Amino acid sequence: MTAPGRRSSTFSRLLRHGFTDPSAAERLLDSPELTAVRNDPVLLEALGATADPDLALHGLVRLLEAQPAPTARRELLDTVIAAKPLRDRLLGVLGASAALAEHLARHAGDWQALVMYEPRDLHPGVEEFERGLAEADDPVSLRVAYRRCLLSIAARDVCGTTDIAETAAELADLATATLRAALAIARAAAPDDAALCRLAVIAMGKCGGHELNYVSDVDVIFVGEAVEGADEGKALRSATKLASHMMRICSETTVEGSIWPVDANLRPEGRNGPLVRTLASHLAYYQRWAKTWEFQALLKARPVAGDIELGEEYISALEPLVWKAAERENFVADVQKMRRRVVENIPVAEVERELKLGPGGLRDVEFAVQLLQLVHGRADASLRSGTTLDALQALAAGGYVGRDDAVQLDDAYRFLRSMEHRIQLYRLRRTHLVPEDDADQRRIGRSLGLRTDPVVELNREWKRHTSVVRRLHEKLFYRPLLDAVAQLASGETRLSPEAARERLVALGYADPAAALRHLEALASGVTRKAAIQRTLLPVLLGWFADSADPDAGLLNFRKVSDALGKTPWYLRLLRDEGAAAENLARVLSAGRLAPDLLMRAPEAVALLGDSDSAGLAPRGRAGLEQEILAGVSRAEGATQAVTAARGVRRRELFRIAAADIVGSYGTETQPAEADQGALVDRVGGAVSDLTAATLAGTLRAVVRDTWGDTLPTRFAVIGMGRFGGHELGYGSDADVLFVHEPRNGVPEQSASEAANKVVSEMRRLLLLPSADPPLLIDADLRPEGKSGPLVRTLKSYEAYYRRWSLVWESQALLRAEVVAGDEDLGQRFIDLIDPLRYPAEGLGDDAVREIRRLKARMESERLPRGADPKLHTKLGPGGLSDVEWVVQLMQLQHGWAEPGLRTTRTREALAAACAAELIAGEDAEILDEAWVLATRVRNAVMLVRGRAGDTFPTDPRELAAVGRYLGYGPGHVGDMLDDYRRTARRARAVVETLFYGA
Repeated sequence: MTAPGRRSSTFSRLLRHGFTDPSAAERLLDSPELTAVRNDPVLLEALGATADPDLALHGLVRLLEAQPAPTARRELLDTVIAAKPLRDRLLGVLGASAALAEHLARHAGDWQALVMYEPRDLHPGVEEFERGLAEADDPVSLRVAYRRCLLSIAARDVCGTTDIAETAAELADLATATLRAALAIARAAAPDDAALCRLAVIAMGKCGGHELNYVSDVDVIFVGEAVEGADEGKALRSATKLASHMMRICSETTVEGSIWPVDANLRPEGRNGPLVRTLASHLAYYQRWAKTWEFQALLKARPVAGDIELGEEYISALEPLVWKAAERENFVADVQKMRRRVVENIPVAEVERELKLGPGGLRDVEFAVQLLQLVHGRADASLRSGTTLDALQALAAGGYVGRDDAVQLDDAYRFLRSMEHRIQLYRLRRTHLVPEDDADQRRIGRSLGLRTDPVVELNREWKRHTSVVRRLHEKLFYRPLLDAVAQLASGETRLSPEAARERLVALGYADPAAALRHLEALASGVTRKAAIQRTLLPVLLGWFADSADPDAGLLNFRKVSDALGKTPWYLRLLRDEGAAAENLARVLSAGRLAPDLLMRAPEAVALLGDSDSAGLAPRGRAGLEQEILAGVSRAEGATQAVTAARGVRRRELFRIAAADIVGSYGTETQPAEADQGALVDRVGGAVSDLTAATLAGTLRAVVRDTWGDTLPTRFAVIGMGRFGGHELGYGSDADVLFVHEPRNGVPEQSASEAANKVVSEMRRLLLLPSADPPLLIDADLRPEGKSGPLVRTLKSYEAYYRRWSLVWESQALLRAEVVAGDEDLGQRFIDLIDPLRYPAEGLGDDAVREIRRLKARMESERLPRGADPKLHTKLGPGGLSDVEWVVQLMQLQHGWAEPGLRTTRTREALAAACAAELIAGEDAEILDEAWVLATRVRNAVMLVRGRAGDTFPTDPRELAAVGRYLGYGPGHVGDMLDDYRRTARRARAVVETLFYGA
């Protein structure tokens, strides 16, 4: 007897053998069933070798208890002790699967299936499994026979007799035999239906690919035809009955549980389509309506049951269509979008535990392999395998995937599939989530041979393999493109020029030959620079392919790299700064404006890094003005000074454009900006501040060059239009008024000449041909328009506005704001015009009618000939002009009474009008949405084309690039135009009511 306070030697031995509850194990070993062998070292050693010794012992005791007689119990126990093969197989299953232990307890004689293996039993196929299911003639007996066959598969698996690929293939073969048995039961139950039709069962998904899990939906498609002389309609109805019955036989729960769900949702039209179609109907659907993912799914199609000849006809008919899928527009983008959608649909709490669908999971490997198969399988039949690992091996052998990458992916896929199998085997439940409980993780780790510290080792290996997959799965597509143009080691297989061309075309490159030349120039050679480029380019190529113009992205990257390749910081920045490389790829492939700005001074790439605290955030006006004025003060002469100011403007325009593009596209770590209005306000405010600072610097340069520190007259620049409203776009002119006031003792004529010279020189210097974009100063909103003087004194403005001012001028002055020059003079100008733009008691009826008349005339006369009014962002119905005139009319009528309306900003004034209940909240939202969208379109057109425009581009690539900027994926340009029309139409309806009183 064990002394008090001391543990028994059995307890200690059990701990050493891996039992986690030795006390419970001692009690089980003391049970009558095990009395004879409780101290047998062979039994303890065998239990200790299982994934979960406690579970194995418990299952063994239950199995012994379930034996029908003492002789049967002795036979089982003697065989376990004497026969090592049975001992390992039986205890291995009991220690890995509570569900199969339950099956053995209910069917106590099934352990005999594990006693002895014939050589042919080591790797059974469909024929052997059909023999195992042969006696099943109803759903219940089919389940029992299925579990008996499953028991033998699991035994070979946990003992290491078969590897993961062989186990998955055996599970698929067992599923094939089960479908055939289920169909036979269904046919026997309805012989009349069976006589009318031919029915083929096509396995899809993992079953079709010969890589099934322990518990998985078995995806199928049904093909039916009438037998000779039968009516097709009746035959299809009969085939549908048989197919439905077959599915129920496998899926429904009985006293023996269910087998697995049979899922036919991959059929044409999914759940909405007929369960069974004729071959002709299938073919017509795939020729006309099928989406890219449906051809991807067909990679794994395989006839498994029913009329095999009809199934082969189905495969032969559809196979040519599968291998043409890569020629479809937006093919790669469609596949990648499908993958992203899968990840997005995973509950946030489960993403990190998802073995199959999560980032770095099994689906990443499968999608990458299938993508490559579809691209290159057209020309290389060796790639046409439905099995992931076989396809990966073929891709590596053909040079379509780097060998080292293929080996790492193969290892990762095998490990992750093994984890998935062990998780499912425990309860025989369909799950892909790694359990959180330490006991479960310990069992899984031990089952995979991780015995030192199973939980820690399992998590380390799991994270290592998912990290490998995350790193490789996208690179897998792009790396061989570099190998195709690089010097490879002897014996390495490279992608052929034709295969490289196919892959680039699939990625959306219009000129694959040029793309290959760029890759060769960037990545060939043995220099450190070329080595870093080979590391960067696989990822960059993926980002370029995500844009509307991959060719431009790659060409621009080569240009920047040629310009900066010798600088020590450039490639280091892209390699080491997390955001820099992706930001650069987005900017270079989003259109012409940002790359053009960057090419003029490539060192601005440094702004794209994420270590600089300033980053891409727009700079404030004070900081910009300080930098520009400092540059002006150091320059020799006005020309050099303004060149310095324009250089700062060019760099900051690039910063603003880059931030806008990155915010609109989003990155892998930061989603696209959801608040479109915030993007518009950021760009409008930043460009307006930059323009004001540039004018301030130019004014200082001109004055200093001719008059030194003091101009003979006070001088102020008043921003108008979008400039005054802080709403400038990338291509906007600077609308301004100039006002001056002679200093004491200076004759008015001299002051006027000085002021006019300042204006003339400012305009000239800002338009001088140079590498920097010009800035056009537009003063056409001045009194008397182009016929009036460019500059007036404050008194002259006062006299004009008192005697001659028209209502349209009051409306234009709503946007007036001081932007440069003498602040006191500028403020006095603002004080002068306030009574005009916010007239006491508002506008009279005549003035309102005049504004409406002017608006109507502008709509009919100013729209460019041939332009589609519904898509004109400025003058079209529901465009910028519509919204702004509604807002400005409310400002003119109510600004005197509502302080919130006294702003130059459209959105701010609209919000104030809503707060003052001058416009309904819903109407305000409609107008705001239309104004923001129209502004975003104008900004997009400038970014994409490099020149301003008020309508959508007609070039397909440019139009697609505008769509990407606005958040529309490949192939959704039509949706973008429809959405714009709908938004504008709703806004126009509000304008008709509020502005015209309709």
